[in-house]
Formats: sequence, C-alpha cells, structure tokens
Amino acid sequence: MAQPAFEDLVETFEFLDEWEDRYRHVIEMGRAFPPLDEALKVPATKVEGCASQVWLHPRWDGTGADARFDFAGESDAMIVRGLIAVLHALYAGLPAGHVAAVDAPAELARLGLADHLSSQRSNGVRAMVARIRAAAEAEAGEPAT
Repeated sequence: MAQPAFEDLVETFEFLDEWEDRYRHVIEMGRAFPPLDEALKVPATKVEGCASQVWLHPRWDGTGADARFDFAGESDAMIVRGLIAVLHALYAGLPAGHVAAVDAPAELARLGLADHLSSQRSNGVRAMVARIRAAAEAEAGEPAT
C-alpha cells in the first residue's frame, strides 16, 4: 500500500547499514522538505502531542474520497522535519479514502524508526499520523477513527 517514494526510502534505509547514517538521512530529508508558509503556522494546523512545534497543512487535488492527498508541514526540530518528510513519502498522492488503510506503524517499522526514536518522538509521530488520518477522513466523508 506504500507509495513509490516510501518504497524508495525503504530501499535507501536497507542500503544504509548504521542507524547513525539513517538518522542523518532523515535529517537531510528534513532540510530538503519545503518550509511551511508562515501564514499557515496557526493553531488549526498545529499538531498537539508533539514535544517539538509541529504544523501540518493538508492539501487536496480533487474532492471527496478520490481526492489525492498531500500536505505541507514544518517543525522547529530538524529530526522532526525529517519525520514529516518520511510521512509525506508514505501518504502524499494517495486518494483520501485510502489514507486510513495505511498501517503506518507497520510501514514505519520497515525503517526501524520505532527502535531508535525517543518515546516523546514516537508519540509525536503517532500524533502526526492521527492528524493526517483525520484530515483525509474528513475529506473522504468518512468518520474519524
């Protein structure tokens, strides 16, 4: 179910033997991820439950369950910006009605992230995934789970 960009990331992580190399790669992804427009850093886009400041702004190509999901995001912590980029690779381009079907913990486990993130960072990733799912479910007209 993962997007091609995420599959590419899985392959990259398989190539990188050491966790420190993977960590640096996530940080580089964060540096390369486009910044969020300052006007979108508002309470409505702020993700609660993250140790760092995190904002996610959903975007749609189309409407309803077939709308293609995308989002912009930013954090004040570079590793978290990288985690936003990882989630973008996982979700961007999916139809809104398919976002909830993504087993994010299982997909992220393929990267070994859970073994190397602090509990606060793991909670933040879960909060970001919940925000992404809620936005997609609202667009698709499905009840939030």
